[in-house]
Amino acid sequence: MVSKSRRVGRRAPEFVAAGAKARFAPLFALVLAASLGACASTIGDLPQELGGLPAGTPERPAQPSEYPAVHDMPPKRPNTVLTEEERKKAEAELAALRDRQAKQAGAAVKGQ
Repeated sequence: MVSKSRRVGRRAPEFVAAGAKARFAPLFALVLAASLGACASTIGDLPQELGGLPAGTPERPAQPSEYPAVHDMPPKRPNTVLTEEERKKAEAELAALRDRQAKQAGAAVKGQ
């Protein structure tokens, strides 16, 4: 059996936590209201001294732009698949370019 003093001691942190929550609730509400209020578009209409838009900022468009047509697909590409001969030629050109760049990089390292 646990003594009464031990049972009472356990509840003290609960009361402290509840008191802390009650103390910080108004502060939390104020921070929440300020953060939501920052999203308002009226801030742009304030003078610059009070946090409005800086001088020289372009005017907002009278008519908001429309969303892009996201479901419109682009037309089919006119390109065709490379033939085997074209593919081998392109690979040979890339290999020659890689070898030439490796030589140039090696010569630049030796020159330093």
